[in-house]
Amino acid sequence: MLCPGRPFTATAPLEPVGDVETTRRYRHGVPVPQRRLVENPDVLTVVCCRGDNSDAPSHDPFAALAAELARRGLGISFVGRRPGKEIDPLLTGRVIVIGDDADLAAVVLRLVRKELLTSVTIGYLTPGPTPFTLLWGLPVAVDALATVATDREREVTILRDDVGGVLVGSAELAPVDGTAYVDERRVLHGAVRRVRVRPNAESGLTLGVEQRRFLGLGHTWQEFEGRATSVGAAGMTVVSDGVEHRRPMDRWTYYRHQQPLRLLRPAPTED
Repeated sequence: MLCPGRPFTATAPLEPVGDVETTRRYRHGVPVPQRRLVENPDVLTVVCCRGDNSDAPSHDPFAALAAELARRGLGISFVGRRPGKEIDPLLTGRVIVIGDDADLAAVVLRLVRKELLTSVTIGYLTPGPTPFTLLWGLPVAVDALATVATDREREVTILRDDVGGVLVGSAELAPVDGTAYVDERRVLHGAVRRVRVRPNAESGLTLGVEQRRFLGLGHTWQEFEGRATSVGAAGMTVVSDGVEHRRPMDRWTYYRHQQPLRLLRPAPTED
């Protein structure tokens, strides 16, 4: 599966270069120079947030990504969905996470709790577009393999909540019949279908309020930016990075974490 809107790039079999393997990639039939897949294998860890489904990777896009990295000579640690403290020994150097946004958030939460955000860099492999990949302009599926192989990194914003969690991509709270604040400013008083929260590179976060269009023809989003937001309404369902909170909530807060996530990202396009 390829990322929509990105030019197709095929990958040929591996060719050894010294003791390090590389890929040779082609665009319009012309070889394109590539970085080595593993710059320093001693500090590269791959965790797949699924069970070991190596017998049938073609039926599981996450297992298929893990199988491709294994074919390129990388060891894979299968840690299961939304891993906890059992992955702490793996969190060193560069860590490539194969999973979805909920899995990525679980890994980032362990970095936060172990105070490792400044010393660990995360690469992200997922089969298709997610709120996190769309937010930060990351390639997906096979197009992401070259990204996680580099040592280029960027700092991206992550959010904390008031129950000890982490938000990396997007959250939704619904239904909302109450108030919402962004920093000290009240931006909502009344009933709306839902609100959405996403990290923001400049201010910290963006709160989106879904409003019904004039005459009830569809919906539109009104957005507000700030460092923190607090939403109060009875019986809200909170879904954070695709995971629904275990019980309805009457108040929920997100705020910008003081330390960013170090994320492996693609190189800027050169004209």
